[in-house]
Amino acid sequence: QVQLVESGGGLVQPGGSLRLSCAASGIIFSINSMAWYRQAPGKQRELVAVITSDGTTNYADSVKGRFTISRANTKNTVYLQMNSLKPEDTAVYYCNAAGVTTPTRRADYWGQGTQVTVSS
Repeated sequence: QVQLVESGGGLVQPGGSLRLSCAASGIIFSINSMAWYRQAPGKQRELVAVITSDGTTNYADSVKGRFTISRANTKNTVYLQMNSLKPEDTAVYYCNAAGVTTPTRRADYWGQGTQVTVSS
């Protein structure tokens, strides 16, 4: 009953910036954490960044210092600001919401993904 919709992906040159958004819809009481994952061609899906309900953030070493995750609690929306983008950042980026409490259950949800391509 919960849906996550990502937006903001696209084509950008190396060194450029992009901001991804993910909005969770449905009757949601609370979310323990929201995160961004990515999957590049031929590679496994990896965690990029996560933010918990208390605002604690964590990042993959490969993006630390370049990416910033933030959350707008009133909209159940999470953002990923990506700066100094590199070709190796090219991947499909997926939004994840963990520990989502609704009127009927507590579960995790995934978005459909948005393509980010970094190329000159």
